[in-house]
Amino acid sequence: MKPIRVLLLTANLLMLASAASAQSVQPLATLEPVAEFGRHQPIGVTVSQQNRIFVTFPKKQKDYDFGLAELVNGQRRPFPDATWNQWDSTKAASRWVNVQALFVDRNDHLWVLDPANPDDEAPLKEGVKLVHLNLATNKVERIYRFEDLPRERSGLNDVRVDTEQQVAYLSDPKLAALVVLDLRTGRSRLVLQGHKSVLAAPGFVLRIDGKEVKDKNGKAFSSNVNGIALTHDFRYLYYRAINQTKLYRITTEALRDASLSPAQVAAQVEELGEVGISHGILADAAGNVYLTDSPGHAVRRVTPAGRLETVVRDARLLWPDSFGLGPDGYLYLTAAQIERTPKWNNGQDRVEYPFRLFRMKLP
Repeated sequence: MKPIRVLLLTANLLMLASAASAQSVQPLATLEPVAEFGRHQPIGVTVSQQNRIFVTFPKKQKDYDFGLAELVNGQRRPFPDATWNQWDSTKAASRWVNVQALFVDRNDHLWVLDPANPDDEAPLKEGVKLVHLNLATNKVERIYRFEDLPRERSGLNDVRVDTEQQVAYLSDPKLAALVVLDLRTGRSRLVLQGHKSVLAAPGFVLRIDGKEVKDKNGKAFSSNVNGIALTHDFRYLYYRAINQTKLYRITTEALRDASLSPAQVAAQVEELGEVGISHGILADAAGNVYLTDSPGHAVRRVTPAGRLETVVRDARLLWPDSFGLGPDGYLYLTAAQIERTPKWNNGQDRVEYPFRLFRMKLP
């Protein structure tokens, strides 16, 4: 086995060389619209092994009706039922509050992450949850509450599930950490909190279409660790913050080992070099890691050989956010247009309606 320093150096060189050349897949994939959502903003998306498509919609003061939908003949249907989607802040424990991320696991079960922070406000503590649903019955199997985390300060963002080890991995940009959840016991713990790999780079301001993404007070959009991707063999978790340009990974074995000190876990982090700005991440069965690219209106991927490739480039990819991989070889993704919402444009709504879900056939 090669020493870890050699592996790190090899990965860095491969990634830096590929980033410099920015070589593309030839020909590029074609982006296809799948569904339109009017003024309802899509964020998370996932696709089941039966090609069922699920999309999340964040809680807003207006242009909101329900948080989780299944697409049926191109139309949104509240999932798992209408009651779960009826907004009621007094029943946050058993209703969708502000649904964020989705994941379909190896057993074709659906995992729904609700950080319970409506309209970017502080979380409703009792509403913070990860909900496990059986897609064969469309019923809730179990709800995880994260009671061992400081939920009032949390902002859970993304989730991936290892069905072999019965562990879920999550990102929390508010707490600047990865979260490891034992699905058997329901216990969770923070990992790599405050490590440079999970932090936004100081002073890093997003610039999209020549405009800095800042609010009316001049405060820039900023997010620590955000998108995560779990390889299909469950060996590695890839992750990154939005406000920086590097991609990182760590072995899931290191994340699961509660006996390791923070320094020992940090020593297992691999920096894979420059990949540009990205929000969503997804790994496919071939070992490719896909990354959205909002400034470039593109989707790129890092191949198992460390090559950075452009998969698709399209002007309609306005803040491409989350990925879902279908059994038919299509990669689905949402265009959230966050940089065009009034908050980041001095109150002006620059969104190009309708919001859409797209897909592309993978090369």
